[in-house]
Amino acid sequence: MENFGRKWSNLESFLSTTGPFSNSQYEANSQNFMFMRDYIKILVIGAGGLGCELLKDLGMMGFKHIHVIDMDTVELSNLNRQFLFRKKDIGKPKAEVAANFVNNRIKGCCVIPHFCKIQDFESNFYRGFNLVVCGLDSVVARRWINGMLLSLVSYNNDGEIDVTSIIPMVDGGTEGFKGNARVILPGKTACIECNLDLFPQQINYPMCTIAETPRLPEHCIEYVRTLLWGNEKPFGDVCVDGDDTSHIQWIYEKASIRARQYGIHGVSFRLTQGVVKHIIPAVASTNAVIAAICATEVLKLITFCYDHINNYINFNDGQGVYTYTFEAEKKDDCSACSHKPIPLSVDINTNLQNMITLLKQHPRFQLLSPSITSWVEGKNKTLYISNIESLEQATRQNLSKTLLELGITYGSELQVTDITSPKVILITISV
Repeated sequence: MENFGRKWSNLESFLSTTGPFSNSQYEANSQNFMFMRDYIKILVIGAGGLGCELLKDLGMMGFKHIHVIDMDTVELSNLNRQFLFRKKDIGKPKAEVAANFVNNRIKGCCVIPHFCKIQDFESNFYRGFNLVVCGLDSVVARRWINGMLLSLVSYNNDGEIDVTSIIPMVDGGTEGFKGNARVILPGKTACIECNLDLFPQQINYPMCTIAETPRLPEHCIEYVRTLLWGNEKPFGDVCVDGDDTSHIQWIYEKASIRARQYGIHGVSFRLTQGVVKHIIPAVASTNAVIAAICATEVLKLITFCYDHINNYINFNDGQGVYTYTFEAEKKDDCSACSHKPIPLSVDINTNLQNMITLLKQHPRFQLLSPSITSWVEGKNKTLYISNIESLEQATRQNLSKTLLELGITYGSELQVTDITSPKVILITISV
């Protein structure tokens, strides 16, 4: 057994007593700390501004077994707020540098880094954790891990959730002086998809300005992303991936050329990535506050010492300090956490391409590159595959065909997959 001395005495004392706001079912015990330290495995997704704070807070809180996933490398612009990194770390994987820093600073803490995408792991990897904490700057990544955790939830014969299969997710986000944190119990509370409209809308620049009269560096970047990318197809027939540095580098170089042609200054790699991923500059103090809220919720969820927030908290310190907590409602017809097909109103005489466009623009779905199969006469029929070049070419001819020509009528059920989630979305065609 480890000899903690006074290092964790405050936390041990906290978990050994109850207060007026304690959970009524909480059993105060000095062994609670040993349980969370020795047996709890936590996954932190993201090792950026919020992720660095999360790793520090969780480590200092006494959690011992922590994994962290991040696919980025340290850049010079990170150093003003991502305090686990130093100038000598530029170019190195964030996950590895952050893990080494915490392991060296907090004796006994074991942070295991993973320099990769979250999509690189299968369900068994995520099933091995007691809780997931997200410090992401990507809505797509949030939607994907949300879908993964939902796919791990199991149900009994009566359709009731097996609570032992639930892996809670604590999600934090910051935008300048604003931030938020939320607790998600997959299958029981509102998930990411239930409240997709809570995320800020993307900024859209007028196409005429982008193409004809650019005035800002953002206009040049959007010109390359929306027009040149599709025309030149630098990496084949694939969508822009904001997390792929080769994609960002290509857009940055092309945008720099266009900016020089119009006498525009300010195009940089960081700005390019920010425009493509719709990132708002981060503020260190906001990261610290949101990470502290998230870490506190982790402690409450793991030990049951106090009730966790129900289930969404907003924070704003732009003018003074303001917080507000409310319950984000679970949607019965959510495309991710409901078990029934989602009705999609579409004319069966429209072509498949138009239906795909509808799935991308529909506020309930907001898909990026959907692939579609149908269930016709007891058989699966592949209609369109977007993410595999050979299959995309083989199914491209179906895009111009009407749904009726493809054997789809009102009431037909479609299976839709997308990079936003590992789960299949079931859709029923309706009038």
